[in-house]
Amino acid sequence: MAMLTVRNLSEEVHRALRVRAAQHGQSMEAEVRDILESVIRPAGRLKLGSLLADMGRQAKLSDEEFAVFEQVRDKTPIRPVNFE
Repeated sequence: MAMLTVRNLSEEVHRALRVRAAQHGQSMEAEVRDILESVIRPAGRLKLGSLLADMGRQAKLSDEEFAVFEQVRDKTPIRPVNFE
């Protein structure tokens, strides 16, 4: 698991974080993890796969129409990028 050290945190932010953690009944470290998680991965974020699946459902494609996409899809295995 990765670690992160935050330096030069103002006393005001440190105090507010301590209060917020106490209000949620958890440690400051757990509170910071929750804050970062909610910012990096917000609950209402748009996920491309979900959007595409929803578009397919809305289009009401038949199995035959969907099969056309499978026929033209590039099935070449992905190769890692070479920077040399």
